[in-house]
Amino acid sequence: MTGTGDHRPAFVALGGGHGLSGTLAALRRVTDRLTAVVTVADDGGSSGRLRDELGVLPPGDLRMALSALCDDSDWGRTWRDVLQHRFTSAGDLDQHAVGNLLIVALWELLGDTVDGLDWVGRLLGARGRVLPMAAVPLAIEADVVRADGSTGVVRGQSQVAVARDRIVAVRLVPERPPALPESVAAVEAADWVVLGPGSWYTSVIPHLLVPDLAAALHRTAARRILVLNLDADAETAGMGPCEHLDALRQHAPDLRVDAVIADPGSVDDVDELEARTRAAGGHLLLRQVRRGDGTPRHDALRLAAAISDVVEGHLGDVEPPTGRGSAR
Repeated sequence: MTGTGDHRPAFVALGGGHGLSGTLAALRRVTDRLTAVVTVADDGGSSGRLRDELGVLPPGDLRMALSALCDDSDWGRTWRDVLQHRFTSAGDLDQHAVGNLLIVALWELLGDTVDGLDWVGRLLGARGRVLPMAAVPLAIEADVVRADGSTGVVRGQSQVAVARDRIVAVRLVPERPPALPESVAAVEAADWVVLGPGSWYTSVIPHLLVPDLAAALHRTAARRILVLNLDADAETAGMGPCEHLDALRQHAPDLRVDAVIADPGSVDDVDELEARTRAAGGHLLLRQVRRGDGTPRHDALRLAAAISDVVEGHLGDVEPPTGRGSAR
């Protein structure tokens, strides 16, 4: 463990898309020693087109993570906006993100995935580092149960993300992909590892399916924080917080979770979630982490405060809304 003395704790955040961006926006308020480990299974939009045409890792989630870590200055915010800018045209550039093209260009020029991302990080003045979770592009397959009870398989991240059938398990293709060594090293050296929030089956659980990365998550001396989603999305329709935790444990039954952060307004049965959290080896922390505008997104300051409470060992809960049980 390295978070002693005058040093702030080292965090690794795992995920992808908007969920990971929200976590990074919170964590940058907690520490300046931050690494994002990002899923690389996107097969849609600009990322999917570049992946198919050039055989590269899909850059979109990597770009979003880098943008979330940009320096809070005119320089950093301007380059963040450049990276996030999408072209609108009637031609081949339509909906390509500038940052995706820049990242891929650096990969081609430098011949090194990590170097390319580090150069973009320098351009942004990024407060942390961004790494892919695997060294090769991945595909996701989901086993589903349909409304009539029949079973099937949904293939591709973009299809799994909008699946209307109940997902019962996911796997990666290739089945045992090589992890990026730098990502494994970051997890092993961390003081804290944060999983979630985000698309559960396509952004969170995939990290547990890369063998070397999963092994590092199991053996690291870091403590593990799970941040639960505020609401179910298309791929987790009908699943509550307990079912989210169950799905994670189904794919990594031996993974210890030291703390689970949940918004009380999203929890129907506090006692049951508390019991499931204890079974995973952790403590439940109920905190109001939702944005005040009613959108199902985490507020960066509130989430940062909740994570700080976990780090400092303050696991007392707030009272949930009337009719949802009592927190202890």
